[in-house]
Amino acid sequence: MSTTHATQQSITLYDIAQKPPVEESCCAPNPWKARFALNFKQLPYSTRWVGMLDIATVRKELGAPPCRKFAGGEDFYTLPVIKDPAHDAVVGDSFDIAVYLDKTYPGAGGGALFPEQPLDFEFKPVVGFPTLLTLPNNDSHPGYGRFNLNADTLFTTFSSLIAGGMPLDPATEKEVKAEFARRAGVGPDQEFTLEGEARQATLESFEAALGDLGKLYNENADGPFVLGKQVSHADFIVGAWLRMYVVAMPKDEWQLLKTWHNGTFGRLHDALDAYAQIK
Repeated sequence: MSTTHATQQSITLYDIAQKPPVEESCCAPNPWKARFALNFKQLPYSTRWVGMLDIATVRKELGAPPCRKFAGGEDFYTLPVIKDPAHDAVVGDSFDIAVYLDKTYPGAGGGALFPEQPLDFEFKPVVGFPTLLTLPNNDSHPGYGRFNLNADTLFTTFSSLIAGGMPLDPATEKEVKAEFARRAGVGPDQEFTLEGEARQATLESFEAALGDLGKLYNENADGPFVLGKQVSHADFIVGAWLRMYVVAMPKDEWQLLKTWHNGTFGRLHDALDAYAQIK
């Protein structure tokens, strides 16, 4: 089957359903990485929304094995997954999805997702996480793989700033919160909120932690992307996390974040609106 014909068949993107309307509340960063890539490639696709408690079942039905582990070694089933009927393919990790789209549809849309660039950025974890953050299983584009891990680690480190604002579906909110508490090793009634002086200190630490990432962006004055005017998967990685923070962070804090480091992350977020269509 030719690539031209293949691109006419719609891909299905499996994303996590938050509270209705899901198009306004969707904020999981890894599905956003895949959505950005699909929109950049200008490929026809549609989104299937999956409730948080149904993710493991859907992945198993699709034949998509878990791509992550809990810290205790238990399989962690999460999204995104894409199903591409044109090539009889099911791909179940955001980095693998980007690599797959780039290899399978190299000339589509905006071209290459992984242009050569150094991506000199590192963030060392300072806390432990219930789910393990590791390098992608796919060793294509190792520089991007390391960047993905470092960005994920940075934004996950400060997820306490958004834990209380997650737009959970009211129909399953109690059960989902109990599952989050189980993963974190706390009681089912634990409230994931951060307030007062502790919150202010965490915000200040977050701003400081974003400094090296901001420097990477500011090396190219043309902006708003790492490569200046040329967008890449590195920008989609960071932008996907910003999509979570804009939804789950208090609005005044989000507006503040947009100004940090000479407005770097505000400009990046706004520039990625061009690739943020939800289909």
